[in-house]
Amino acid sequence: MTQRTDVVVIGGGQAGLAAGYHLRRLGIEHVILDAQTAPGGAWQHAWDSLRLFSPAPYSSLPGRLMPVQEDGLYPHAAHVVDYLTDYEKRYALPVQRGTRVESVRRDGPGLRVETDSGSWTARAVVSATGTWTRPFLPAVPGRREYRGRRLHTVQYRSPSEFAGQRVVVVGGGNSGAQIAADLAHAGIDLTWVTRRPPRYLADDIDGRALFDAATARRRALDEGGTDTGGVASLGDIVAVPPVRAARDSGRLTAKPMFSRLTPTGVEWADGTRAEADAVIWCTGFRPALAHLASLRLRGTRGHIATAGTRAADEPRLHLLGYGDWTGPASATLIGVGRPARDAAREISALLSP
Repeated sequence: MTQRTDVVVIGGGQAGLAAGYHLRRLGIEHVILDAQTAPGGAWQHAWDSLRLFSPAPYSSLPGRLMPVQEDGLYPHAAHVVDYLTDYEKRYALPVQRGTRVESVRRDGPGLRVETDSGSWTARAVVSATGTWTRPFLPAVPGRREYRGRRLHTVQYRSPSEFAGQRVVVVGGGNSGAQIAADLAHAGIDLTWVTRRPPRYLADDIDGRALFDAATARRRALDEGGTDTGGVASLGDIVAVPPVRAARDSGRLTAKPMFSRLTPTGVEWADGTRAEADAVIWCTGFRPALAHLASLRLRGTRGHIATAGTRAADEPRLHLLGYGDWTGPASATLIGVGRPARDAAREISALLSP
């Protein structure tokens, strides 16, 4: 069965909801297809202790401020899930859950979206599938010989499952630092390794400053100015309270990246070894774009070539929420609103007679 609408939004997480909000304001008929069976996007799968980098008012989607959490601190992931659930209901966004998009194809004047339960034809498509479903695991020597548990950020939940174990955490970004701090506070035998010494942002910097830095970089590039470096120029790790406490107490000290895995742990180039019952790879993600493969769009390093949010080779397709290449800080709650608005406006102009 084939259904028709003006716009299909693929993904019902924060980026998809922001797109729906702006499409609804412009009176554009649309549907939001989401593979998840419950609202909340990737936040519903985050580890138990995860907190945002910014206070609630600075972690909000367009049109609705996130309520302040009861403890007044940076919100937990569960608080974000509640907020996104309420946001979806408040604006009566047309989310169709449990629908996995398999491909997007050109179909005459429009695009055809094939799903596991039928197909849609649309005059435009917004892809907002994020990165959570495409965790990146580096090809480290010895990985096939290692007999311990290997897991990625997406599989980590809490220190309780590692009680009495020796754990290596790999990664010098926010996820690596937060998970390492989580384990350190629980007294787990921890080894934290990073490719370069950890670069902490100043303790008084949070997501507000990161959004401003990303926006300033994009503005400078658009105006032909010098690349300011954006967020990367400030550091890699936001010192949220648990990370700061673990760092200041000496329980969060990084070692250089090891050279290989052994059957029972890790080994550095000088022959030093550490035993490990588990290795947690906090090594980032790649954009989840397999559903767009049939369009054969130009791109490099897993990124589709874009002009703003619009695919350079397909004017009926917009990409939203994958990172700075689809809008400054567009992978964040506070940052996705502006590129979502711009995408909706471009789509409105495209659909106009």
